[in-house]
Amino acid sequence: MDKIIKYMIDEDLGFSDITTNALINPEKTAKAKIISKDTGIIAGINVVKSIFDEYNMEIASFKEDGNKVNEGDLILEINGSAKDILSLERTVLNLIMRMSGIATITSKMISKVKNRGLNVKIAGTRKTSPALHKFDKMAIAIGGGDTHRFRLDDMVLIKDNHIAVVGSVGEAIEIAKKKCSFTKKIEIEVETPEDAIIASSSGADIIMLDNMTPIEIKRTIDILKKKKLRDNVLIEVSGGINQDNLVKYAESEVDIISLGFITHSFNSLDISLIVEL
Repeated sequence: MDKIIKYMIDEDLGFSDITTNALINPEKTAKAKIISKDTGIIAGINVVKSIFDEYNMEIASFKEDGNKVNEGDLILEINGSAKDILSLERTVLNLIMRMSGIATITSKMISKVKNRGLNVKIAGTRKTSPALHKFDKMAIAIGGGDTHRFRLDDMVLIKDNHIAVVGSVGEAIEIAKKKCSFTKKIEIEVETPEDAIIASSSGADIIMLDNMTPIEIKRTIDILKKKKLRDNVLIEVSGGINQDNLVKYAESEVDIISLGFITHSFNSLDISLIVEL
């Protein structure tokens, strides 16, 4: 993450911040406040603090990652080089606004489920922005969600294209169990009740019911129960799930709902940095 942050700063600076260099005395110090102009869950405070700390600035926190913020709330105060504050402003705000937006939508989705008394995990996916993947996943966790896989080496996740190449659900699981460490869970994506039965019978740890309707999911789970295969696996659902139909999916007796939109279709929180001398 440190390397990515350095790249972000270097990318924004280019050869130099010509405006700040022209206008600001290198010896000038300033105080800046980071203030929320929105309501939501704040995320990325520790990341931002680490950036300012690298530039030897004094930092005072008034909120912590995971806290709720309202319009006008003071989040951080920074004291240090005026030039550095101005040059870092956009990178810092881009990160904290993005992470807070992801944490906020994640928290909202969890509340929708909990308010109905449903014990379902809300998880992210790998539909994140390149290079920002770790920050997006951190924001999901701060919002109370499950990060799911961070990387391809976290677990075995057999998707439809893997199955298309290998030939069948059962064969894919069998190969994975032989070739992968016992320490890695095996998840497989299926689209029919028949394949869900094969997956559970073959020793999958997690079955992802992909692009099924709530009715199809409930029917699949009922079939697994009748065959005494439901308790063998965790059931995850994904595909076509949004804020409007989330509760219907949660009511279908699944264990996990993974949502791509919380990292690709969220609204960033509106946050500003104001310099005061």
